[in-house]
Amino acid sequence: MLMVGSMRNMRHFALGMAVASMTLAGCSSPPTAPVTVSQIPAATPIVSAQTESLTAADMSDVMGANTNSAYVLGPNDVISISVYMHPELDVPVPSANGAEGGVLITSDGSVQLPLIGNIQLGGLTLAQAENRITSAYAQYVNNPEVAIEIQQAQSLRYYLLGAFSSPGVKYPGHQLTLLDALALGGTVNISDADLYQAYVTQNSTKLPLDLHALLVDGDLTQNITLASGDTIVIPTSANENAFIYGSVSKPGAVPFQSGSLSLLQALSSAGLDLPSMTNGELSQIHIIRAEGRSAQFYVVNADLIMNGKAASFSLEPGDIVYVPASGVATWNQVLTQLLPSLQTVSAVLNPFVSIKYLSQRY
Repeated sequence: MLMVGSMRNMRHFALGMAVASMTLAGCSSPPTAPVTVSQIPAATPIVSAQTESLTAADMSDVMGANTNSAYVLGPNDVISISVYMHPELDVPVPSANGAEGGVLITSDGSVQLPLIGNIQLGGLTLAQAENRITSAYAQYVNNPEVAIEIQQAQSLRYYLLGAFSSPGVKYPGHQLTLLDALALGGTVNISDADLYQAYVTQNSTKLPLDLHALLVDGDLTQNITLASGDTIVIPTSANENAFIYGSVSKPGAVPFQSGSLSLLQALSSAGLDLPSMTNGELSQIHIIRAEGRSAQFYVVNADLIMNGKAASFSLEPGDIVYVPASGVATWNQVLTQLLPSLQTVSAVLNPFVSIKYLSQRY
């Protein structure tokens, strides 16, 4: 059972009420210029706020056909095969007492069938396997009608890593949604888990899913059906980081402190000293906050915070902060400067950033 808490929601501090999100023009392009949000009260340090989401093409490229698709047969699966009006071809042969049985798919993905002998079924969906057997039996039977049922889905496995009470490899016996698969790991203590940087990998690729939205906000659009071999990783809060680049002396990851990190704390940890303050444009701090398949792009005036004229700005795990050199920078200029640094930490970034800006499509 998952224990969902609300302590981490305090990081939003009223940001959702203070920021009027604006959709970017051109889904495949980064934001081109800061847009002043007139509704933001003067007491907040936010100069502008914009939102961008992955396009349908982006999602299709990453999610592919495996997510929410039919089950794929594999080694150690146990199946039964019946051929309508030809019980002598059924596998296994029906028993006198009507007991159910099955035939094991071998390690090489094959099964042995009457008349046609050895046939490869591994890697096929049930429909594909039925079509293959139907074509094979068509040499011996007029218009064969083949049906396959899974008796035991023993090739299906999920890997649960991180802040689970019972992590490890799980063999559920049938396909599960993300929410059901999470339950296989026992409990997840939300206060000790970093849901902002939790992720699901499929075929070695991080999927653009938001586990915080799923578990805390109840967003069931994140509740996809998993494919065999998918890995769910929920890091502990002890490993939470933000990433600071630009006009600072110590760029890179900055750890959270007791579950929280303000913008000024992060800048200080990244070596914001007098030369940095002189060379950097603190009134134009650019922040990318990616969550699942979308991201918010903030421009924050740190000068107002430092001078006590605006409230503190709280960072979230995975935030990317850029301090531009003196002079107003556009988002295109910022991204051009950021991309080389982000390439070096791409493995730990939210999938949105990797898909949108680091993939070969762009």
